[in-house]
Amino acid sequence: MELITADEKKQIEAKLEQLKAKRGDITKEIAEARAQGDLSENAGYHAAREKQGLNEADIRRLETRLATAKVADTSDVPKDMVFLGAVVKLRDTASERETLYKVVGEASQRDTDEIEVTVQSPMGEALLKARVGDVVKVDLPRGTKRFEVVEIK
Repeated sequence: MELITADEKKQIEAKLEQLKAKRGDITKEIAEARAQGDLSENAGYHAAREKQGLNEADIRRLETRLATAKVADTSDVPKDMVFLGAVVKLRDTASERETLYKVVGEASQRDTDEIEVTVQSPMGEALLKARVGDVVKVDLPRGTKRFEVVEIK
């Protein structure tokens, strides 16, 4: 089971609707390509069928994700505790460099000021339930690092 925020659920639902809306256009592409004749040498037909397959696979993936995901209830979480959806300012204890991180269910690859970390990642696991002032230890591929929780936004 995957934990997601309410915003992440809305984004998944919106993406799912976009993919479903594309079905009609892809069907038209297939019909137009089929009307051109011999399907064995019709690159447009094969491309449209591949596009249809990828679109349907994405729809199934998102539907499965929505069916198995649980929206995290953050109403009971203290405001000074890191939880799913929190934006956290951390200070690397070795370099004193401060960076913003956002704890998410799945990385969105959007261009933001925060670095997104999933709850399943080593950083996400270390941050969950940490409080301001705590020092968390994160086992990363390049070694162990320690970060102080400076602020929760």
